[in-house]
Amino acid sequence: MNNSNAQHIVYIGLGTNLGNRKKNLAAARNALSPQVILLEASPIYETKPWGYSNQPDFLNQVVKTQTKLNPLDLLAYLKQCEVSLGRIPSFKYGPRLVDMDILFFDDLILETPALTIPHPEIPKRAFVLAPLTDIAPDMIHPILGKSIRQLLRKIDMDEVKKVSP
Repeated sequence: MNNSNAQHIVYIGLGTNLGNRKKNLAAARNALSPQVILLEASPIYETKPWGYSNQPDFLNQVVKTQTKLNPLDLLAYLKQCEVSLGRIPSFKYGPRLVDMDILFFDDLILETPALTIPHPEIPKRAFVLAPLTDIAPDMIHPILGKSIRQLLRKIDMDEVKKVSP
């Protein structure tokens, strides 16, 4: 990570449940540039809210990207993108215009007060595992030693439906 010219492969989860949700996801993908290059985007899934249920359904997507940023600089960049797209801070798991979460950063394992990689909730979240399985089914979770496909098989998919290819 010390080589500032190194290109990192990063999977980012995108979510939205306010306003024109498809437009919000498109805006989030477009906002990644120039610091983050979009390599591949999963289909879009519609999911029930997680953590706080009294809010609109979410659209979720996972993107495979490439960046030269280190993890903490990437986190700051994504938070800046969220604000520039109109996100207003709310309560935990509350409604949001756009959410951008670092899921995986190469095969890095990182735990700081500001950022944990891989994202600690991945194994519990169908809205992350379903789209991730579409673009990286055989990727191995660096802590759990299981593929994304294997993790998806262990969770309930009832609340998740693919809405666009």
